[in-house]
Amino acid sequence: MTRKKFKRVFVIVVDSWGFGSAPDAAEYGDEGSDTMGHIDASVESLHLPWLQKLGAFNLKHIQHIPPLDHFDGYCLTMREHSNSKDTMTGHWEIMGLYIKEPFVTFTDTGFPPELIHELEERTGHKVVGNKAASGTAILDELGPDHLKTGDMIVYTSADSVLQIAASEETFGLEELYRCCEIARDITMKPEWKVGRIIARPFVGKEAGHFARTPNRHDYALKPSGKTVLDTLKENHYDVIAVGKINDIFDGEGITEAYHSESSVHGMEQTIEITSKDFEGLCFTNLVDFDAKWGHRRNPKGYAEELERFDEKLGIFLSLMRNDDLLMITADHGNDPTWTGTDHTREVVPLITYSPSFESSGILRQSSSFSDVAATIADNFQVDPPKYGESLMELLK
Repeated sequence: MTRKKFKRVFVIVVDSWGFGSAPDAAEYGDEGSDTMGHIDASVESLHLPWLQKLGAFNLKHIQHIPPLDHFDGYCLTMREHSNSKDTMTGHWEIMGLYIKEPFVTFTDTGFPPELIHELEERTGHKVVGNKAASGTAILDELGPDHLKTGDMIVYTSADSVLQIAASEETFGLEELYRCCEIARDITMKPEWKVGRIIARPFVGKEAGHFARTPNRHDYALKPSGKTVLDTLKENHYDVIAVGKINDIFDGEGITEAYHSESSVHGMEQTIEITSKDFEGLCFTNLVDFDAKWGHRRNPKGYAEELERFDEKLGIFLSLMRNDDLLMITADHGNDPTWTGTDHTREVVPLITYSPSFESSGILRQSSSFSDVAATIADNFQVDPPKYGESLMELLK
């Protein structure tokens, strides 16, 4: 058996960084969506030199950043195989699972009266809202009354989520978490089984001045099967989670976890982890692209977040070792110029780099996000996931 090629693998998910409509986008109402392309078209300038140097814009041609004659990474786009476009499905597929049946959503109807009644009975708090809404808009609508009454603000989105918003200052963070744990228990029934319960704490005293805090917490379902995270952990490799990775996988297969206050903070934590002499995987999610800019339909904010990421990426690249592998990807699209506030069904990039690469190039499109998991398993010589094809022989 040959020695593994890379001692440390860093997977960074730029949450929602789509590279154009997937072949089946029309089935999701997303034909024509293009997160990266439409962001580029919406701004006067864009400065992403490190992503450019890795080949991102040889893979995706855009107006403001030209392709390079010579770049440093191997790049490809990946199609999602699973029947969904939500966060959990995307991340689970990246780590080797396919989801055939989408999680239950309540976008059009709100949650059933029976569910809301049980939630009120068990938590001791009345529920208001119970509809699909923007997280910032519903705070302006219901936040002032919440401060007076203590009623929980419950809402959903196009995702399979039940979100509870409450004031950190008056309702209390621990009480919010307690109520979310009860909601998670209630929604384990098959007909109510949403993918995630999300605690949405906020501060502020009046409409127009409410702000969500970094103390969000996701209560996700456990993965529906074994992921490459589990396999690595079983084989005594390190699996370090940064950002909401630990929540998305409900702690399964994780050996060490770090909570991030922002995407910039998540990159700072990942940069700090380069100083650790670990052996295995560091898996990072950068959520602000999706939560702050994609869902809020703000292409300028998204572009500025990309520039902040690129700056941190330059620092990260300078600290990489010859036996490190970097894989930058996304879990779905979220075109900030698209209609509504939902994710968009798009292909996503996979940008790979190691200081030990002797060549570079644009590779064929993958038919599954699980190629990431298969590549990781192949590198560490552990059992491969059921799905996905390894890219290891192409990374030279």
